[in-house]
Amino acid sequence: MKTCEKCGFEKEELQEKLGLSFCDLCFLLAPDNPEKLDIYTKEKINKNEIESLRKYANKFKLKQKDAMIKKAKNGELMSRAPFGYSIKNKKLIPAEHNREVEEIYEEFLNSKISLNKLSKKHNLSVNGLKKVLTNFTYVGKIKFNGEIHEGKHKPIISTILFNHVQNKIEKLGIKRI
Repeated sequence: MKTCEKCGFEKEELQEKLGLSFCDLCFLLAPDNPEKLDIYTKEKINKNEIESLRKYANKFKLKQKDAMIKKAKNGELMSRAPFGYSIKNKKLIPAEHNREVEEIYEEFLNSKISLNKLSKKHNLSVNGLKKVLTNFTYVGKIKFNGEIHEGKHKPIISTILFNHVQNKIEKLGIKRI
């Protein structure tokens, strides 16, 4: 059993934020700023006092997930813009440096450069590079909740290039993020 950092609620699975574990309700209310999160967790509350609220937090969480699934099915992105894209008027559009994404894919596919060297060349972390190399957004798709949907945005690379890179990743045994 894990214990919520804020209220002491015990559960096998808790949500993580900045390395701290929270129940669904406390996670929902927890700030993203590390300093504010520290203050938030120090202000303890009694788990019994918020028990009735916990039921509603779960209902809210389900509504939020349903809304995100609907958004994905409509081809809309749920998160920040991936490398090579920007958001303008709530729409995902190729950024000025979008050609660099295709260069990364082609270089990975056509050379024997290591992920470490390729990531440094493009000023990315190795995990950041893996995210670029496996992100369906670049072929005009949205992946959410294990499903892939047609996106409303312009692709940056071809599906053929993307699939060749996925095959090489699998062949090399590179773990996906």
